[in-house]
Amino acid sequence: MDKNIITEKIIGAGIEIHKAIGPGLLESAYEECMAHERRKIL
Repeated sequence: MDKNIITEKIIGAGIEIHKAIGPGLLESAYEECMAHERRKIL
């Protein structure tokens, strides 16, 4: 998969996570969400 496409998907996932759960949580919560999304992407 092209690096630009992967980057676009990861940034998009981060934006969607932020929209869904909002600001103010511990970093570990966002890390867990990003790990979940990354497994779906790759």
